[in-house]
Amino acid sequence: MAQVEEGTYFEKERDKLSREITSGFEELLSTTNGLNRKLEEVLGMTREYETIAALWRCFYDLMKQSDLPEGNTTMEEKPPGLPGTGGHVLK
Repeated sequence: MAQVEEGTYFEKERDKLSREITSGFEELLSTTNGLNRKLEEVLGMTREYETIAALWRCFYDLMKQSDLPEGNTTMEEKPPGLPGTGGHVLK
């Protein structure tokens, strides 16, 4: 009758393992939530960088247009560059 009151060894071990598994799942859930938050932060930063990249692209395009000779819309006939900038070509 002592086994009925205290439970069998199998039941004790089963309960102990169930608690360990439950604890493991809770820790896994907590860690997964932390990872999810970090991934959301990274995605948010990526969106911010896309905005900044688009701004710099607009600036670059604007500067490229100002480098074109009057009346040209392409870069095929570039005017001679400045010495020391890599765009200067000796003829």
